[in-house]
Amino acid sequence: MSGKAKIATAGSLMSSLLNNRSLIFQMTKRDILSKYKGSAIGVLWSLINPILMLAIYTLVFSVVFKARWGNAAADEPKTQFAVILFVGMIIHSFLAECLIRSPNLILQHSNYVKKVVFPLEILPVVTVLSSVFQSIISSAVLIIAFFVFNGYINWTIIFAPLVFLPLVILSLGLSWIISSLGVYIRDIGQSIGVIVTVLIFLSPVFYPLAALPEWMQSIVLLNPLTYIIEQSRIVIVWGQLPDFFGLALYSVNSIWITYVCYIWFQKTRGGFADVI
Repeated sequence: MSGKAKIATAGSLMSSLLNNRSLIFQMTKRDILSKYKGSAIGVLWSLINPILMLAIYTLVFSVVFKARWGNAAADEPKTQFAVILFVGMIIHSFLAECLIRSPNLILQHSNYVKKVVFPLEILPVVTVLSSVFQSIISSAVLIIAFFVFNGYINWTIIFAPLVFLPLVILSLGLSWIISSLGVYIRDIGQSIGVIVTVLIFLSPVFYPLAALPEWMQSIVLLNPLTYIIEQSRIVIVWGQLPDFFGLALYSVNSIWITYVCYIWFQKTRGGFADVI
């Protein structure tokens, strides 16, 4: 039975991902398509939505409010604020989707728990990859918009995947532990919604980190989104090299946290069938 607890080792995790890579791909594809099932233009909505959001940000913040980022120069393009804001929104939306979907992930696939021998550990992987797909589409819209607004693209953008990867790893770990807790604690889904809202205001999405008092910067830096958002803007918008040491440290922490969450998932999966 898939509900039986399994030995949680790094080797077993890698083996599961490799052995089930075809299944992961097919389920991810199905998950992406299911979001737009029944709509006239289908998956094209994944492209249209970020275009509409960026257009709204540009209109509201650049034209209506004439917003500037921090101590930006007067000759800064009016669209710059919208682009900077969109970077933060893409990062937050990715983590938010992973967290919000996780509590009901196992519950929505209860047939896999009770009736079929199935590698339950890949369900969070599918969710994260599906969210990555939407982030890639949104990032493509961002890059095209940046080029249209500025007439160039910073070569440092090649480091954007390197900056984003540690958050993907961390999100997978969080999805494992939250999906497990969601089986035993049904109220966790309500609390996740609150946490996601808090995260967007306690991260530099709408404001630069430097604009905060030093004591508050320390609090905001505890948010896992903050560092990734700041580094993403550095390589995409400002055209500077990322903080490689900081990214390495973030990656190491993400890996061990994710592994601990995987262990938790494997230890608790034995009781899924009884609770569901």
